[in-house]
Amino acid sequence: MSKTVIKIENLSKIYRLGEVGTGTLSHDLNRFVRMNILGQDDPYAKVGHVNDRTQKAEKGELVAALRDINLEVKEGEVLGIIGKNGAGKSTLLKLLSRVTSPTTGSIKVKGRLASLLEVGTGFHPEMTGRENIYMNGTIMGMRKWEIDRKLDEIVEFAGVAKYLDTPTKRYSSGMTVRLGFAIAAHLEPEILVVDEVLAVGDAEFQKKAIGKMQDVSQNQGRTVLFVSHNMASIQNLCTRVYILEKGQYYYDGDTDAGIQKYLNNRVSNTETKLSERSDSSGNCLLMFEKVIIKNNGHEGINLQSGCNAEFDIYYSIKETLEEVVFRMIIVDNQDVVRFVCNNYHSSRPITRITEDGKITLQIKNLPLPEGKYYFHLLSVSKNTKLHDIEFAGSIVVERGDFYGTGKIPTFKSGLFINHNWISY
Repeated sequence: MSKTVIKIENLSKIYRLGEVGTGTLSHDLNRFVRMNILGQDDPYAKVGHVNDRTQKAEKGELVAALRDINLEVKEGEVLGIIGKNGAGKSTLLKLLSRVTSPTTGSIKVKGRLASLLEVGTGFHPEMTGRENIYMNGTIMGMRKWEIDRKLDEIVEFAGVAKYLDTPTKRYSSGMTVRLGFAIAAHLEPEILVVDEVLAVGDAEFQKKAIGKMQDVSQNQGRTVLFVSHNMASIQNLCTRVYILEKGQYYYDGDTDAGIQKYLNNRVSNTETKLSERSDSSGNCLLMFEKVIIKNNGHEGINLQSGCNAEFDIYYSIKETLEEVVFRMIIVDNQDVVRFVCNNYHSSRPITRITEDGKITLQIKNLPLPEGKYYFHLLSVSKNTKLHDIEFAGSIVVERGDFYGTGKIPTFKSGLFINHNWISY
């Protein structure tokens, strides 16, 4: 039977928005006496509000980034930690990696833990790649001869041999992530913790990284904690998932069932009026109202591969807006991006909006195979987010003749140029 290598009990992390400490000297002294002299829990730990990023916060408000988390991870397990932005995933990993301390609760870790939480974590920009390898290995408790033995493997995996003796401040973000992951994965930690940083790397590196994590867990019996918004990677790599919702436990169990539960929870309110969605974000100077979908002129969410699809996106505004960019992202039922486009690259960009209206996205020869898809909507003005809604609606694509030869299209992702935005 596998032994437990991570045990988390009643873990909470409370932050005070906009201030350091509890806000007053008397509160700080009260906390110090109770926690450090009387051995009691933090007296302010149980009063924090739920971590809901969609709600407006007041200065000095206590917010629970995590609350009452209990979790056990076995040796050799690959645990996927998923949840929406702001759910507390990165906070949990920072607590595990001892970047910060918990407000209440305890964390017990057996074995050496290596973490890759942000681009450049643990790197000194003035030190070379070689020097950073030795520094990180030493921090992990390794001897020089152990690092010497792994040096060539690390450099080869990261692909930075040419720049090994160059200060890391001159590395690109992709190079930094490659080297950081190579160090964390090759210096033989018993527990490997990886946050979303792998998304910075290119497709080839992501494939190598996933393969390395599989090798570390399956062949070497080491434990991996993996945070990602890419459900395909979670499904391929993880043996179990743990879902966080607003800083609290939501689900712990089978990977496939957990992914479906997570996605179903996110799309459960797609029928709610867009302007009334509680999970949207932005300053709300522009609000999406509704979307009408057309297939070759006929309304309905059922489309065909290769059809000429139109999305009439209705919006309202609270003031005149300049340089507005609209973006639509279409994802599949695993939340993997399959199509991205925005009006900034259109022949008719919007320079000024003075009243409520609509903008139509025309997609010629819809480049999607059959299946169910969801779309996200985003509007930005002068780099300020106006309205952002994930899973704003859904479409069902049926098999169609894309090329006129009886063939259906293959997946295409990224910016698709065969589209046009028209403002009314």
